[in-house]
Amino acid sequence: MATKIKDTDYLSISARIKAMETSLLSRERMEQILDARSSEEAVKILQECGYPELNPGNPEAMDAALSAAREATLSDLADGAPDPRYIDIFKLKYDYHNVKAILKADAMNTSADSMLMDMGRVPAAELKDALETGRTENLPSGLAAAAAEAKETLDTTRDPQLSDIVLDRWCCQEMTDVAEATGSAFLAGYVQIQIDAANLRALVRTLRMGKGADFLKTVLLPGGELDVDAVQAAGLSGGGALGELYGPTRLQAAAEAGADALRGGSLTDFEKLCDDAVSDYLAGAQFVPFGEAPLLGYLAARETEYTNIRILLMGRSAGLPADVIRSRLRAGYV
Repeated sequence: MATKIKDTDYLSISARIKAMETSLLSRERMEQILDARSSEEAVKILQECGYPELNPGNPEAMDAALSAAREATLSDLADGAPDPRYIDIFKLKYDYHNVKAILKADAMNTSADSMLMDMGRVPAAELKDALETGRTENLPSGLAAAAAEAKETLDTTRDPQLSDIVLDRWCCQEMTDVAEATGSAFLAGYVQIQIDAANLRALVRTLRMGKGADFLKTVLLPGGELDVDAVQAAGLSGGGALGELYGPTRLQAAAEAGADALRGGSLTDFEKLCDDAVSDYLAGAQFVPFGEAPLLGYLAARETEYTNIRILLMGRSAGLPADVIRSRLRAGYV
């Protein structure tokens, strides 16, 4: 029988994370980047925070550099994490992204290479080879089954959106299964708030596009705190019940922005507030002395930080006013 992992097994890595949190981009640092006189000065501030030289004039190279920084962080913390599943939970979505890209490219008889992201549990080249040859026995079982169902859906319907929906459901289910298998209430809550935010986004987007209840039912994901039927009912009301449904949850502000978006308001503000609700949940990890929560909170904070760096540098490069860039920044951990 495997030895049960205890909170105290995380004493060492939790201490490391508390020290590493001091290097996260604070709001003050982000303001310094906004106020920098040049792109070179903004990049230098990030280098002082441990990042490589980033070139907003070359978005692909910048994204590659941020991806490398992300991989280095995951690899570093994987060495001290008692349970690797808490690292894998941040890699899952990239496996599913790559399956989507490979299946679509195959259907269009083109190469998927430019769309692949080598940040999942399975190296992108290995995943591509497995799907193209049909030798998927060495892939994670859930991923292999998901790819098979998505391919069948795509072959049958020729509709990539339906294939993507299949993969989104499998990804959601695998994240839920991992949370259940670890027994971590904090991870379960993290997965739930992500699903709730995804369903709120799906509801608002569906209504904005003028699509009906049948389509909404296909894109809603199970496993959130809010029951899918309740979200479906809010859709049937045209979004008028969003405030009542999400009022008691962390997504209250996002739901209000969603209702405003349905009246012609900003989708950008709505999307930001969905992300901020997830960050609000994770912020609680800062008050946990040790265990898996500080590890999960820190890794998620880094994910948000990479998003904010891109918003800052690309916004400056595009000449956007500081107030516009500031309004798009996601809530940070520090």
